[in-house]
Amino acid sequence: MLTIFDRGCAHTCQGRTRREFLRVGGLALGGLTLADLLAARAAAGDSSEPKAVVLLFLQGGPTQLETWDPKPDAPQETRTLGGTIPTALPGVRFSEHFPKMAAMAKEFAFVRSFASGNGGHTYQAVTTGGNAAKAAMSAAYANLAGPTHPSTGLPTNVLVLPEAVQDGLVLQNNFETGALPTLTQPGALGPQCEAFSPSGGSKLKQAMSLTLPREQFDDRRKLLADLDGLRRDLDRDPAVAQAGKYQQQAADVITRGVTAAFDLSKEDPKVVERYDTSKLFKLEDATRWHDMKRATNLLGKQMLLARRLVENGVGFVTVSDCGWDMHANNNSPKNMEGLKWLAPQVDHAVAAFVEDLKQRGLSDRVLLVVTGEMGRTPKLNKNGGRDHYGNVTPLVLAGGGIKTGQVIGKTDATASAPTTKVYKPTNLFSTVMHHLFDLGKLRLRTDVHRDIKGAVENHGVIDDLL
Repeated sequence: MLTIFDRGCAHTCQGRTRREFLRVGGLALGGLTLADLLAARAAAGDSSEPKAVVLLFLQGGPTQLETWDPKPDAPQETRTLGGTIPTALPGVRFSEHFPKMAAMAKEFAFVRSFASGNGGHTYQAVTTGGNAAKAAMSAAYANLAGPTHPSTGLPTNVLVLPEAVQDGLVLQNNFETGALPTLTQPGALGPQCEAFSPSGGSKLKQAMSLTLPREQFDDRRKLLADLDGLRRDLDRDPAVAQAGKYQQQAADVITRGVTAAFDLSKEDPKVVERYDTSKLFKLEDATRWHDMKRATNLLGKQMLLARRLVENGVGFVTVSDCGWDMHANNNSPKNMEGLKWLAPQVDHAVAAFVEDLKQRGLSDRVLLVVTGEMGRTPKLNKNGGRDHYGNVTPLVLAGGGIKTGQVIGKTDATASAPTTKVYKPTNLFSTVMHHLFDLGKLRLRTDVHRDIKGAVENHGVIDDLL
């Protein structure tokens, strides 16, 4: 939609107003108008970059026993499959699939007593923390921080799927696909808090599409620039003038599908190589099974894109890694053989990401959270797999200024239940929000949704992290 106001329409008996001269319905990310942009700039208060969160969500339900809480001495029917390895933390061992994370374990905090309480593929239960608004933590962030970054114009809430880092990748659908929106769902906060997906498919990106030939759209961009000039003749306010830059960036998102922040070709090839996980396994080997149809070997580049996004002002990035549903019922390989593909990829990508943040001085600003919607049953099923289980769920954190180099909590001899204080999604939600926002300032704001404020304030953070 393009609406142009005549000069005379902006003049009232009270004199000329700051009425906007135009609105390009698809150009403003999430419907952000000039007034919204100025409000966001004012709310920012300063030019410093805000803190950010990257949530790596292992969809399907990662097993606690074959990741970061192995039980090699448990009875055979519950014993960890495969070997275990020592870590940089004395007395702490991991599954053999995570040598890089084991070597740099002092950079992480491993919460072994986290329980999602979720026995199915209902991602919302984990990412909302049960708040009354039914909003995922990513959507809550967008609600509190504003839907777009006031300087770069980028969305503050972004979902990075494999399609975002490789053109032409075709992923077959399975039961997990329909649950993807719940990772970033806005609940009662409204569509302006939905995730923007650089790989397409989100309602927000669809709303930004213009059904116009390219040449006509170019003309409209020229018209936009002309009208910006007219507006600046009327109003020399520097903050208003910034809207021209923002609208140009938003137009670029439509015409090119991505902004410069999404273009990995602009990255140092050596850095891309350090992140690259595509050589770790052949995709056709992993995707022969139904439950692993959405598995890819692109996680490294997804994490690299996540780093680029937070550097450009995105406050919450959700990275999706699929295929972790391991019943071993021929929908996935027996004896959880899928781990030999999925686990080393997470090990490589996460290690590269944490090292990269440290080298770039971003460790204190960016918090990495790695978890899934649930854990796995301690008892192996008849095919050597593990089924859905919500009493113990893997949770790893790094960066964000948290206290790392520690294991928080314990589980019993079979990883069936925590034997120390149990942490739940409510605690994770509160911990993430405490990292992102100054709670003292948050309490003084009158524009915060009461359900989100309650979820942040009324549930304790995970002890020993902050």
